[in-house]
Amino acid sequence: MKLAYSIAKRFLGYNKGQTILIAVGIAIGVSVQIFIGLLIMGLQDSLIDKTVGSTPHITITQEEELSFKEFDIDGGSFTAVAYQAEGPAFALTDEDDASVLLRGLSADGDKLYKLSDKLIEGKLPSLKNEVILGSGLAEKLNVTLNDEFTLRTITNKNVDVKIVGIVDLKVDSINNSWVLSTLPTAQSLFGLNDELTSIAIQVEDVFEADVLAEGIKTFAVVDEQNLKVVNWKEQNEDLLSGLNGQSISSIMIQVFVLVSVVLGIASVLAITVLQKSKQIGILKAMGITDKTASWIFLFQGLLLGFWGAILGVLFGVALLLSFTTFARNPDGSALIPIAFDPVFIAFSGSIAILSALLASFIPAQRSKKLSPIEVIRNG
Repeated sequence: MKLAYSIAKRFLGYNKGQTILIAVGIAIGVSVQIFIGLLIMGLQDSLIDKTVGSTPHITITQEEELSFKEFDIDGGSFTAVAYQAEGPAFALTDEDDASVLLRGLSADGDKLYKLSDKLIEGKLPSLKNEVILGSGLAEKLNVTLNDEFTLRTITNKNVDVKIVGIVDLKVDSINNSWVLSTLPTAQSLFGLNDELTSIAIQVEDVFEADVLAEGIKTFAVVDEQNLKVVNWKEQNEDLLSGLNGQSISSIMIQVFVLVSVVLGIASVLAITVLQKSKQIGILKAMGITDKTASWIFLFQGLLLGFWGAILGVLFGVALLLSFTTFARNPDGSALIPIAFDPVFIAFSGSIAILSALLASFIPAQRSKKLSPIEVIRNG
């Protein structure tokens, strides 16, 4: 083994230009794999965050009636469980009026909708008859922080509420129509007592939402309540199709990169067998075994793969740093937020090393068949 390793290093050092070229070729393949893989992963995370990051992943509603009684939902996979009471209403001021959606939220509502991050001014409602409203609606009603206005339901029930915060909910239609309050405020205005109109749930792994929703369905009939459980995957089939397409394209790109690396190394090492056939024949005549001769090329593949992987990781990280530095939105935020995943980077490097080792098996087998007498005789 030690002898084979020493000879392998000598063979690689004999033609340094060829060795560097192979290592750089492997490095380019690894860097492309890392860059494309993490870029698509970042794009998927960004799309998911923008589409369902601040919305319920699972929603429980009543099949037939307007409201239902509250019940506890426990689960280690749930990151937020917001109890909600909502309904249409009219917002009335001395100057204008608007049709709005009043939504009362329990404490987890902030965590689910990320309201604290979207506050322009003020604070979240904590007391009864305190509300926050979208920036578009505030502009339409010509109201500001600490102003009061009247909410009127379709049954002509009125309540005066105080504005304690203005939020930018990032969607014009929502900004122009949502009024958010505490759960008791909405329950009182709509005459729901302690009942709810929906339960909104977020989960740790968004792609497990359908599985968890099925689990909820097993106990969703509470006190003879016929509840309906839906998840975001049912409502976003086009998005799922696009994400699956991205994943498949990423895998295909990485597979083709690996195949090109394997073929490149195999072809170069196969040529090396021919180039070094005389030396191998002499070594065999001096007593090295066929097994040792094959180990020479296995060590060559291993060394090329190792140094190529190291360079590839450095190139890949440099590409990612350059992309995240220069590819920016007008507001200065990253165009596509890319997370440096050490596990994926290490996996890509390891695959390159294994691929290089695999590619060296073909020339290693060829070296076994070299006859020292024929090689020396033929020159």
